[in-house]
Amino acid sequence: MKEFISKLLNGMSIGIVVALIPNALLGEILKLLIPHFPPLQHLFDITVFTMSLLPVLIGVMVGITFKLTPIQTASVGIASMVGSGVIQKTAEGVMTLNGIGIVINIGITAALTVLFVQFLGDKLKAYAILLMPTLSILIPGMVGYLLLPFMKQSTGIIGTAVAHITSLQPVVMGALIAMIFCIIILLPISTVGVATVIMLSGIGAGAANLGIVAAGVGLAISSYKANSMGTALAHVLGSPKIQMKNFLMKPQIAIPMLITAAVLGALAGILNIQGTPYSAGFGLSGLVGPLNYMNLAEGGWNGRNITVMVSTFLVLPILLNIGLLFVFSRKLKMIKASDYKLDFE
Repeated sequence: MKEFISKLLNGMSIGIVVALIPNALLGEILKLLIPHFPPLQHLFDITVFTMSLLPVLIGVMVGITFKLTPIQTASVGIASMVGSGVIQKTAEGVMTLNGIGIVINIGITAALTVLFVQFLGDKLKAYAILLMPTLSILIPGMVGYLLLPFMKQSTGIIGTAVAHITSLQPVVMGALIAMIFCIIILLPISTVGVATVIMLSGIGAGAANLGIVAAGVGLAISSYKANSMGTALAHVLGSPKIQMKNFLMKPQIAIPMLITAAVLGALAGILNIQGTPYSAGFGLSGLVGPLNYMNLAEGGWNGRNITVMVSTFLVLPILLNIGLLFVFSRKLKMIKASDYKLDFE
């Protein structure tokens, strides 16, 4: 069972990175350039569309991780799409792709489909190419689709709990929200989904951003010895979610980032660092977090605000994580570099 979950989470992590990184790297830059060069709008739209392909990419990468056949792998991909919640039908009957789906439900659907195609094995013989994709949609795909409302409800419950925290004193609220989002970004739950469900804004959104920054920067620093520099940077420029498997197997690896998140979140309350429901789930990815802070800060791009942005979104996350990683790895011996090893081969 442990090996099954490990392979599932590894495949999900790779799919998440592949789907989200193009928009994370280009999104905000393209928004700035589009008014001056309108043809770039198409490129921006493609990166957004790619994000909606997340369920298929997760399914395919899970299939590859389990070393399934091409037909089986494709079947996992399409079944994952069915259970994702990405596909929506308008009043005019037009099928659209919206958002990235409910990640936890995508994972459940992918897992069920892997078990299903493994059960079928070579029983279908020459009819596999005809029946396996169809049966994968009809059985595990539809099971995932039927589970979708319950998974959405679970996201809503988390959102309601976070919404309650926003009524607390700003510094305490900021610390708690930052810690919550630091954890959520390492789980098969969408931080953007939670933030938008409750329309998290103001200091709460700024604190959520900094919680994700704490996770991304900390994991980049802690993992570069075990992985390549490019993979380490993917935690910041893409998503810390690529450490999902390692976090669920060894939760203690997130303790330094969690403490960093608490400090940064408290600073959000002290320094009035704000965000929007959309920016709250991104952190440094695509520079969405810091740019939204600058756009909302009183006085705009003045010296004070730039200093606050650089300090809270870059300098302090680096310094705090380095110090805490030293304590927890060298002094307390609770974590080691190999705990952050990612296998993308």
